[in-house]
Amino acid sequence: MSANVLTKAAAQEAKIEIIENGRGTQVVHDAVVAMRAARRSGSANTKTKAEVNLSGAKPWRQKGTGRARAGYKSSPIWRGGGVVFGPKPRDYSKKISKSVRRLAFRKALSERINAGDVLTIDKFVVPELKTKSFLALLKKQTDARKVLLISDAFDETTFKSARNVKPVTLAAASDVNVEQLLAFEKILVTQKALEKLAERTRPVGSHGATE
Repeated sequence: MSANVLTKAAAQEAKIEIIENGRGTQVVHDAVVAMRAARRSGSANTKTKAEVNLSGAKPWRQKGTGRARAGYKSSPIWRGGGVVFGPKPRDYSKKISKSVRRLAFRKALSERINAGDVLTIDKFVVPELKTKSFLALLKKQTDARKVLLISDAFDETTFKSARNVKPVTLAAASDVNVEQLLAFEKILVTQKALEKLAERTRPVGSHGATE
């Protein structure tokens, strides 16, 4: 059981839509930016003068002290007072259309296939629940350190054996995203996963295409 490089001809035979021209470069950027923006917590928060927990009493009388007039301790000019125009919780997420997401996925996968970075294997199943067994099986397929392993599904033994191997990520073919396709040295795909990837590369509106 050894991995083979997924050639452009083999990909087309598997009904994976390949982009051969420069189309789609910008949408890949847009898709990655949208995914990263969606992960931002947006939880930064400061209190205005109306929200700080300070006394509302006037610190000194209006006249006769020689000092400037002061109405309340929560003023932004005082230490411990409110913050002017400070950050508030917000949503950083960006919306992109389904057709843009699908085109970005197709472009990213096409580039990796054209570069010879996608390998195919019949199946990937670790025989025993050991990290050592997982690494030994992976070593037979590729010498790359950072590997994205894509399958239709992983059994519990394989999943648990791989969870401590940080440079390697396991992803279901239905869930793998553009950012993951670009982040690893090699992409190892099982034969069953190819069917789902092919489905995800079809343009929106094509027969059988789902998101």
